[in-house]
Amino acid sequence: MGTSRNLERRTILKAAGASAAVLGLATTTGCGGESGSGDGTVTIRYSWWGAEERAERINRTIALFEKKYPKIKVKTDFQTYASFWEKFQTQAAGGNPPDVFQNAVTFLRKYDKRGILLDLNSQEKAGNLSLDHFRDGVTKVGQVDGKQLGIPVGSNTMALVVDEKVFRKAGVEPHAGWTWDDYFKALKTIHDRTRIPGDTGYFTIMYLYDLYLRQNGKAFYTEDGLGFDQADLTEWWTDGYNRVKAGIVTDPKIVQQDNPKSSLSAGHGASEFTWDNFTVRYSAEGDSTYGLAPIPTTDGRQTGQYLASLMLSASSHTSHPKEAAQFIDFMAHDPEVGRIMGYDRGILASAEQYDAYRPTDAVDKEIAQYEVDTAKAGVLGTITPHPSGADTIEASFLRIGGDLGQGKTKVSDAVKQFFTESEAAFQA
Repeated sequence: MGTSRNLERRTILKAAGASAAVLGLATTTGCGGESGSGDGTVTIRYSWWGAEERAERINRTIALFEKKYPKIKVKTDFQTYASFWEKFQTQAAGGNPPDVFQNAVTFLRKYDKRGILLDLNSQEKAGNLSLDHFRDGVTKVGQVDGKQLGIPVGSNTMALVVDEKVFRKAGVEPHAGWTWDDYFKALKTIHDRTRIPGDTGYFTIMYLYDLYLRQNGKAFYTEDGLGFDQADLTEWWTDGYNRVKAGIVTDPKIVQQDNPKSSLSAGHGASEFTWDNFTVRYSAEGDSTYGLAPIPTTDGRQTGQYLASLMLSASSHTSHPKEAAQFIDFMAHDPEVGRIMGYDRGILASAEQYDAYRPTDAVDKEIAQYEVDTAKAGVLGTITPHPSGADTIEASFLRIGGDLGQGKTKVSDAVKQFFTESEAAFQA
């Protein structure tokens, strides 16, 4: 799934072509659905975004798939997040998107509107893939207007990652049901006692603002527009700007300087809102210990959380819809694939893979337990719809919020700019 604190967006990779060569991954720029060979073998193209570790894991799963389906060959291509979507947009405009590709809810309506996505309900009816045995009804994330446009391979939810050493030093203890007032008091206490900002920039994260709005009976999106007004955003961004000036939220200039490393793992903030499965990045980048804490609430209970998902979609242009569907089904349900992928793309979405993988390291165990505890708390709702243009709007929210925090623009001007850019994105 996509997020303003997305690990994949902030990871600098080697050139994708070189990385693919090192990993033995073939790339192609041919049209979707390559011609079959004389012996009945067909080739499909599969593209995704992510880091090299993900590519290595996926390469292993493809070898398993080709062993089970010797008449289907898979050509692969992977990029960083931004590069992936830049390339995909070009491919889609040219009518040659990959047969199968990694996808997220932000892009479903956009590319459905352009006729790029295959409705996989037809392939489910044909027996080429299964929509059964998924956790927590997460298949709904891939549905738009009755069409199944994506099949989930991993699920996650928003969480608060904290530097446990800093929190202990400040004498602050996160707890379920704490309110936003509690959280902001904690940030001030942390700053007063450690001189470290308590948060790295909550007010620029679109998905967190969505949770806050949901706690208050609204949402970031409706099916065809924004679910809040300028007064709502003015209040949110004024609050964030004032906390930056007070020193309890990290200066966006420092966040920018730390990039691609997180300011949390760089020691320039004590907490950061992100997707729960991204917790592993902080242990890899930082020198402290990091843990997951509950989302602050408005009423002491409702967090506004939902399960999001990375998913696999197929192109409506593919010449091999059956083979594409069989590949997606294998990648979503095969137990050995689940053991190989682990929580790289989130908590495994299908029951077969979830049951097959048993995390052994402390971080993965904590991620799994966080999702179990969140589900048991009964706070998970249905994901907010993302209309066409949501990807552009998310980028605008992050950029304009960052400019605001740096003092490059006033709150009133930032709000007007965001609504203007959002309207243009919806009409594109």
